[in-house]
Amino acid sequence: MLDLHRVSAEEFKLVEKIPVAVVLDDVRSEMNVGSVFRTADAFVIERIALCGITGKPPSHEIHKTALGAEDSVEWTYHKTALEAVEQLREQGYKICAIEQVHGSVSLERFAVDPGEKYALVFGNEVKGVSQAVVDVSDCCIEIPQHGTKHSLNIACSAAIVMWHFFDALNCGKAAVQRVSQ
Repeated sequence: MLDLHRVSAEEFKLVEKIPVAVVLDDVRSEMNVGSVFRTADAFVIERIALCGITGKPPSHEIHKTALGAEDSVEWTYHKTALEAVEQLREQGYKICAIEQVHGSVSLERFAVDPGEKYALVFGNEVKGVSQAVVDVSDCCIEIPQHGTKHSLNIACSAAIVMWHFFDALNCGKAAVQRVSQ
């Protein structure tokens, strides 16, 4: 592990983050929540907003998949996802619901603007992103899928979308350089 030159949770808080926040809208599985924390840590996401019935740390179930990332990634709790996205919009974030709706943009066609801050909203495992949040979103993004199923597990979806933003913002090289210094 020492050869990987990983930073501590305390050092991680000082590392420059990409301008992306993740909003979890009524995510019922704490293991999914933990996985999102772990992925957010990997891709230096600014913060996570946990909303509604979404579990929050400290939680044994979250910790099982987060493996400590719940301590390194900043998070807040909001009564509703609508409340969270309204606050993020006031802070200059572009709200992007990750949802299959009429008029959504396929992820590979979504051009990430390095001058923008983004809030990526992921919804409940069964119901998806709440309609109230979809209605106020600046855009809706969907992950292209060509199999027999019409959705992915939220942890998988979050990882794919966070990677897209991380890669598009060209943070990979910068993050590696910061860690190795």
